[in-house]
Amino acid sequence: MKKKLLIASRNQKKKKELQQILSDLNFELLTLDDLPPLPEVEEDGMTFAENARKKAVTVARQTGLLTLADDSGLSVDALQGAPGVFSARYSGPGANDEKNNQKLLLALEDIPDTDRTARFVCVIALASPDGQVQTVEGSCEGRIDHILKGSAGFGYDPLFIPEGFEMSFAQLEPSIKNTISHRGKALELIKPVLESINMGGEVC
Repeated sequence: MKKKLLIASRNQKKKKELQQILSDLNFELLTLDDLPPLPEVEEDGMTFAENARKKAVTVARQTGLLTLADDSGLSVDALQGAPGVFSARYSGPGANDEKNNQKLLLALEDIPDTDRTARFVCVIALASPDGQVQTVEGSCEGRIDHILKGSAGFGYDPLFIPEGFEMSFAQLEPSIKNTISHRGKALELIKPVLESINMGGEVC
C-alpha cells in the first residue's frame, strides 16, 4: 500500500503543478479537498520559511498525515523585495491575481527594463504528525515585463520573464516551467527526503 502525502493547498492551479512534479513518486497524493474541512492556517510569518513550516506542522498534526506545504512569492528589487510574503494579498482586501498584477505594473510604471529584476522564491516544508519538519528553498531569477503575456499558470506568472527566456511563465509549457521554476527546484530538493521516507526513513 502506498504511503499518503497530503499537499496542504486549496489553490487548484498550484495543486495541479505540485501533482505534476511529484507524479513519479510512489505516494498516494491527497489535497485538502480530499479531507473534511480544516481550520485555515493564518500565514502571519515574516518569511516564506516561517509560513511554510507553520502550515505543514499544523496540518500534519490536525490530520495525522505526512504533509507538504509551501509558501512562495515574488521579490522585486526595485520595490525593496516587495511584494514578498504578501504576494498573494499585495493589492489588499479582496486581492486576486488580476488586482495584484495591476498594482505591480503601476508600482513599476516608470522603472526601466534594466531595473525590473526580480525573483520567485519558494520554501517547501515537509512535516510528520509528530512534529518533525524539514524545509528547502528554490528560486528563479528573472524580470518583470510591462504587459501581461500568456494565459497559463497563476499569480504573477504572466508578468515574470525567467532569466534566459523571452516568454513569461504563463506562456511556457508546464514541462519547461516545472524544470526551471522556484517551486520545481524546491520540490526536486525535497524529493530525496520523500524517497527516504518511502524506504522507512524519517523527515529529519
